Amino acid sequence: MNIKKLLKNMTLREKLAQMTQLDGNFRIQTDNQLLTGPLHQMNISVEDAANSGTVLGAIGAELTRRIQDKHLAGDRHKIPVLFMLDVIHGFRTIFPIPLALGCTWEPELVEKTASVAACEASASGIHVNFSPMADLVRDARWGRVMESTGEDHTLNALFAAAFVRGYQGDSLKNPDSMAACIKHIAAYGAAEAGRDYSSVELGEYALREFYFPAYRQAIKAGAVMAMTSFNSLNGVPATGNTWLLRDVLRKEWGFDGVLISDWGAVHELVNHGVAEDGKEAAYKSIKAGVDIEMMTSDYLQFGEKLVQEGLIDETLIDEAVLRILQLKKDMGLFEDPYRSSSPQREKEVQGCEEHRKLARETAARSMVLLKNNEDILPLSKQTKLAVIGPYGEAKHLLGGWSCVGREEETVSLKEGLAEKVAADQVVYCKGAGFSNDDGLYIEQAVETAKQADVIILALGEHPDMSGEAASRAFIELPQEQQKLADAIFKLGKPSVVVLFNGRPLDIREISQRADAVLEAWFLGTEGGSAIADILFGHRFPEGRLTMSFPYTVGQVPVYYNGFNTGRPIDCEWSEQRYLSRYIDIPNAPLYPFGYGLGFSKIEYCDLELSSVKLVDQIEVGITVKNIGKYGMTETVQLYIRDITGSVVRPIKELKKFKKVYLELGEARKVSFKINEDTLAFYHADGSYYAEPGRFKVFVGANSANTLEAEFIFNGV
Repeated sequence: MNIKKLLKNMTLREKLAQMTQLDGNFRIQTDNQLLTGPLHQMNISVEDAANSGTVLGAIGAELTRRIQDKHLAGDRHKIPVLFMLDVIHGFRTIFPIPLALGCTWEPELVEKTASVAACEASASGIHVNFSPMADLVRDARWGRVMESTGEDHTLNALFAAAFVRGYQGDSLKNPDSMAACIKHIAAYGAAEAGRDYSSVELGEYALREFYFPAYRQAIKAGAVMAMTSFNSLNGVPATGNTWLLRDVLRKEWGFDGVLISDWGAVHELVNHGVAEDGKEAAYKSIKAGVDIEMMTSDYLQFGEKLVQEGLIDETLIDEAVLRILQLKKDMGLFEDPYRSSSPQREKEVQGCEEHRKLARETAARSMVLLKNNEDILPLSKQTKLAVIGPYGEAKHLLGGWSCVGREEETVSLKEGLAEKVAADQVVYCKGAGFSNDDGLYIEQAVETAKQADVIILALGEHPDMSGEAASRAFIELPQEQQKLADAIFKLGKPSVVVLFNGRPLDIREISQRADAVLEAWFLGTEGGSAIADILFGHRFPEGRLTMSFPYTVGQVPVYYNGFNTGRPIDCEWSEQRYLSRYIDIPNAPLYPFGYGLGFSKIEYCDLELSSVKLVDQIEVGITVKNIGKYGMTETVQLYIRDITGSVVRPIKELKKFKKVYLELGEARKVSFKINEDTLAFYHADGSYYAEPGRFKVFVGANSANTLEAEFIFNGV
């Protein structure tokens, strides 16, 4: 297919239609339908709707094939439609939310989950996935932290690349692959006050050092699409930000793929106050390099006028359309517009046993054990259990953006426990829900709990309490559940809290009073089975936090790799009040980045450097020994601190990590290599290099619990 020749034969109106994305419902309307409803509201003709180049939200092989057939029959150029969707953590087989996936510290595992998602979604006719979300997150109030892999730029970059590789595979022509669309360009995770769609103000140093790396790594991994963010960045909305989209994304990072706006973000330039009307919004977005306008119609309404009046050169339109056509060609749509989609293929792959097996394994490796006093876990099968709380029997464990996952196919905690113990070993009571409307049955819950040796409190957010447009000022458990937990704790019986949530929560009181706390997140289709596997020791917990849990919401944003300030809390100052600290709470989070327990205990000792001067490289070695009761997988983490730089450097930065399995009593030396690249950072002028000076290296079980040593880099 000669797409340049094809482009020459297209009218300007046809090109603008290629640059417009509409919901699948627009395609279902008949040719003789009057301009009513959404078509009328968006001022789009039936013909324009039929010619739009991409479709959002149409799901299912039968529907996507029907839309494609109708489109090709009416399109004089026979340009196939691209179908796009948010397949964030699985399609029919739902995996843990991305924040939980990050807690595996296993990019290779996440790549497998993305490959499964691509296989299942492509069977339903989906070509492009609006994932991964590579936004760095530091504020747990923001609902969309559930879509990120956490607060660390190094780890986020590894995961962003893994998602891309998993979705796209070795070739976009592979019918089981999906094109990856990285989002949101840029810094959406830094939304002011943790409020969705809010503004972002960040210096260029912070952008380049912390917020840009994951996007860049996804591009290096081959992501063929990118999406703009809703927010303004330093006063300029991303969708109309020429510096961000043309200078940085395209010229500096070398991105030559398709750039799409987020839902309605082109016309929202009017709301931001940088465009007078839809015409100016279209002008600024096209000039900035946005190829596809999602779910508003400013390109179609005003694009022709902008070209006729000489405000937009048609070559800009041609460049955008050529990128769209190139993607369709690269995916083989001109040869086979259906790829692997078919109702039969859907039945074969979606929710199949192999995919569910991976979902169960991934869920088990995503959970983080936060507390385990007196080694209450793992449980004995002879223990009489009471399961109290709304998630004891609930099946809504999928979390936000769960695509076409089905609650009826989801394993609840009750069903998972039934795989392990006899029915008469467990009693259940909901006790409370998520609001006053759900009812409160504390007395009944207390009476139920009295029958048991150990109480499992299954508590958490409702799935609707996290995700897009779910910012929360108070990130505690619902009050009804707090009252329930208080009544149960007063019984004095051994208690295990299992948390279901899409963000770090303020769980200080829960953590103090429970004997064990297992952070389960929203685990997806096999959630209940995976939790039961952990509770009874059929699998051992190995997850580690990739986002700090605050001591209280007043700390947020709280993160491990902040700057030291001129008056750090540990400096020697004559008057201790005048330090960078709170007077009513500690500075440190309740649970820091990298934290997580196992059923065993690991001892760290003998941190050694091969040299105290870095020339080519230094080898860092540390001995880790399993001194507990069970075999255990430990995530050994290495952090670096640049003691003196031309700009302020973080107190600690994750640079390397290794997951190692240790048998009971086994001791092993774990080694890492540090070179000049390990020490490099971005400077104000955009350059990236290491500066000479002193450095500290920290190795340990998490960002707060490490051994340390020092070395010198003299430069080259």
